[in-house]
Amino acid sequence: MTGFPTLNTPSGPVPDGAPAWNPQRRSGMPYEKYRPFHERVVVPALDDRRWPYKVIERAPLWVPVDLRDGNQALAEPMDTPRKRRMFDLLVAMGFKEIEVGYPSASQTDYDFVRHLATRTDIPDDVTVVVFTPARAELIERTFASIEGLPRAVVHLYTATAPIWRDVVLGRGRAEIKAMIMEAATLMARLGPSVRFQFSPEVFNLTEPDYILEICDALTALWDASPDRPMIHNLPATVEIATPNVYADQIEYMHRNLARRDSVILSVHPHNDRGTGVACAELAMLAGAQRVEGCLFGNGERTGNVDLVTLALNLHAQGVDPMIDFSDIDVIRDTVAECNRLPVHIRHPYAGDLVYTAFSGTHQDAISKGFAARTGPLWEVPYLPIDPADVGRSYEAVIRVNSQSGKGGIAHLLQTHYGLSLPRRMRAEFSAIVQQATDASGKEYGAADLHSLFTATYLVPGAASVPADTEVVAREHDDHLAYAEIRTPEGTFWGAGPTPDAAVLSAVTRSRR
Repeated sequence: MTGFPTLNTPSGPVPDGAPAWNPQRRSGMPYEKYRPFHERVVVPALDDRRWPYKVIERAPLWVPVDLRDGNQALAEPMDTPRKRRMFDLLVAMGFKEIEVGYPSASQTDYDFVRHLATRTDIPDDVTVVVFTPARAELIERTFASIEGLPRAVVHLYTATAPIWRDVVLGRGRAEIKAMIMEAATLMARLGPSVRFQFSPEVFNLTEPDYILEICDALTALWDASPDRPMIHNLPATVEIATPNVYADQIEYMHRNLARRDSVILSVHPHNDRGTGVACAELAMLAGAQRVEGCLFGNGERTGNVDLVTLALNLHAQGVDPMIDFSDIDVIRDTVAECNRLPVHIRHPYAGDLVYTAFSGTHQDAISKGFAARTGPLWEVPYLPIDPADVGRSYEAVIRVNSQSGKGGIAHLLQTHYGLSLPRRMRAEFSAIVQQATDASGKEYGAADLHSLFTATYLVPGAASVPADTEVVAREHDDHLAYAEIRTPEGTFWGAGPTPDAAVLSAVTRSRR
């Protein structure tokens, strides 16, 4: 097969309104069946929006939902031992609120919450969160599961968006609100000492005035106060708009919620458009104090927002993420084993290759960046954070294949073997390495490069220097001497323990 596959793209002129320079034709896909978000969502009017002019100066309260939302998205949901391992990892990393399950949905989740209730090693500052729909019998089972836990949040949720009301629930606005208030009243009776959370599922597709009405009614019913705040969690359950729209929705709620000092404003972005991280960061600018997500972004469909990326983005800006990522490989491997899902090698901050450069231009810049460092601040090209911060060594930062250049090759030889090759010699050896890697199709490590260098340049055999040979350069480092000669056949480099030995090695190479 040659060429590109034929796609269903009709011929014809460029669509009306397209830029004159656009060489593309229509896709042929039925895009007309979809409405733009502004025809589906009531976006609050914020002519004086404030979030674009703010910066994130402190970490929010991170709440991992790996054991509930993430677990629901697994082909093989976690059993108690895997849940326990994940929970212990989250505690060790420093998370202070952890959503641990949906105890009314499965016996496994119920049993795990009961298991936690019997443990005595959960730190005093860690709060368990459990999830329940607005149904009396499920709420009662949820409260039964947390009996004996010293600290708990019961998380109530109900879908509120128009299409969910009409198609899924078959109820109008007043009926949905009444159902929520009835459930909340039962919760207040069952758990006077428990903290409460409410999520209007698909918040980002729901009318802002309706959400505000429900949230304010719950704040009053649960009598939230600054010393016992409730949590209003506003999910982008299905991403449908650009992140700035979500930020406007969050800022509207932040500025209009009643008893604002008694409410923790939380967000729960998903990643259907691939912008979950952007939505969460803009929501924090807009007033969100708490972010729910999963380590490495596991979750239904395209996943929940990735807490690892969010937290380490703050770290890269000089803001304490308040979570310990100092051994990212252990965290990644534990999560992968518990979820039975791999973490991509290019995943931000945690993938096997995210601190690795194969490209010659990247390698040269990184090598020069390392050499130029003098103070405590981290400023190395192509490396947004110091790999050592997350437990990575510098050994894998520069790796050599057929795409690599002389800077990376020289860096590895100097770092691992102390060889400081002369600049012109680097160019020659780089071409030799490229021939070798092109021929093999494989990556060359430092040991491979050293073996190839030794075989190429340390070639004793000549006893004298011919009269028609010009010695162009002699250099040396702590380990070897290098010499460049010019003969009628061309220019050659050699290496050896002394400058004279290096010249003789170059002569031997010229006679091959």
